[in-house]
Formats: sequence, C-alpha cells, structure tokens
Amino acid sequence: MKKILFMILVCSLLISGCTESDNVQKVEAGDFVSVNYTGTLNDGTVFDTSIKEVAIEEGIYNSARNYEPLSFIAGTGQRIKGFDDAVIDMEVGDVKTVVIPPEDAYGAYCPELLISVPVEEFQSANITPIIGQKVTSQNQVGVIVNITEQNVTIDCNTRLAGETLTFTIEMVSIEKA
Repeated sequence: MKKILFMILVCSLLISGCTESDNVQKVEAGDFVSVNYTGTLNDGTVFDTSIKEVAIEEGIYNSARNYEPLSFIAGTGQRIKGFDDAVIDMEVGDVKTVVIPPEDAYGAYCPELLISVPVEEFQSANITPIIGQKVTSQNQVGVIVNITEQNVTIDCNTRLAGETLTFTIEMVSIEKA
C-alpha cells in the first residue's frame, strides 16, 4: 500500500509540473541578460572586465568607466558571436569559461587595413605623428604603428583582430522575453 501511495505521489508531482527543475530559468535567445565577465588573451593578459577589483588588480582600471554587469539581449548579435553563444542555456549564478577563436570574435587580422600615408599629409595638417596615436585616415580610425621619413603606417584593424579570446562569464540576471 505504501508503495502504491508513493508512486501516486511521484506521478502527481510529475504530471502537475511541480518539480524543482521547473523553477530554473535558462537563457534563451531573446532574453535580456546581465553578466559579469573578464576577458583574457592567450598569454593571460586581461584586456577587459566588468569587475572594478579585477581592473584595479590587473592595472587596466579606468576611472571614467562604470564597472557593472554587461546587459544585452542574448542571441541577437549585440555581442561577438562566441560570447553571445556562450550565455545560451546558462542559469543565474552559473560561471563559465569559454575560449573564442578569432572567427567568432573580432575576425582575422587584415593586412589590407594597414594604410600608408605620406608624412606630408600630417605636416600640412600640423600634426606630429606619434606611434600609438589614434588617428582617422580615409574615413577609418586606426593607430599609428610605424613612422619613416616618407610615410606613416596606420593600422585600422580592431585591437583584438586575429586574437583568440578567453572569457570567464558569470550570469547575474535573466529577464525572460
């Protein structure tokens, strides 16, 4: 008799949907999510984080920035593909480390985006080129990477082009679509 009552109770719970796993929300495409994250390069260098203490510890703290969870709509391309894909099926409190190849991040490094500009153009604009300086050339933003007597080379690739990125992601909140 006890076995029958136990089986009826178990079946009732399963049929009614009152199981603990039904209360768990997993991220689906279209959900509004907030995550904390830390991004590193292959050599372990932290290039970005949403966590103030990590930024301070790694020497990348920027006082003009708000360090808070990153919020976006999952699965809609608002973030790089590898990051966007990584949050799908996460639950609040989950922490995941994901390695993202360049093709799912900022793409391959393109030598075609190295632009050579005659030094005279800088001189005529009263600009002294300095390596590392951000400039706009041919409607593209880039960084000066080389200076010779004749030319200034500007790299218009994004800083993370060609890099394999590793992110540690912590799911902070999920708002279902």
